[in-house]
Amino acid sequence: MTTLDAGVNDSQSVGDPARFRTHAELEAGLRAMHAPREAGRIEAIVRRGENGRRESMQHAQLSSELGLPGDAWGRDPERDPAMQLAVMQLDVAELIANGQPLTLFGDNLFVSLDLSSANLPAGSRLRAGGITFEVTPMPHNGCRKFQARFGADALRFVCTQALRHFNLRGIYLRVVEAGEVRCGDAITVVSR
Repeated sequence: MTTLDAGVNDSQSVGDPARFRTHAELEAGLRAMHAPREAGRIEAIVRRGENGRRESMQHAQLSSELGLPGDAWGRDPERDPAMQLAVMQLDVAELIANGQPLTLFGDNLFVSLDLSSANLPAGSRLRAGGITFEVTPMPHNGCRKFQARFGADALRFVCTQALRHFNLRGIYLRVVEAGEVRCGDAITVVSR
């Protein structure tokens, strides 16, 4: 079951060490996953508001200039278009979170779609709602905040070179064609 909000989550939030999974548990969970390759769903939309406070949304109007309006990326004066929207594969996020709210990740979209580099190489185009997205070449990596929220084994898991092609920490998308997206919308691969 997806847990989006449980109390206040912001950029300073830390995780519950009792929920941290071991590297072996994470690898075992990964072997059991089979995300769709051609079409999935937008499962969650999250905006990082002022002071990093997370807001779960049922729908959003995205633009190529602002990404997700009101999100931290759009407030950054030196924003990098290659990092416009952080996206994570839902089953991977749930495995790592182990019952903690998904808003702890700080990602904008959670999808039920295979985000591996074999399935979605940089330049791939996706369509959801009225929006066309493009996968950027920017790597999405874990950091000290990720470790504080999910543990050292989770950080090692998403950064392990042998697993890197799975994009376990997620990918970045940029908006090519603006429009509205809703939780539950289909997300389909348009081109690779």
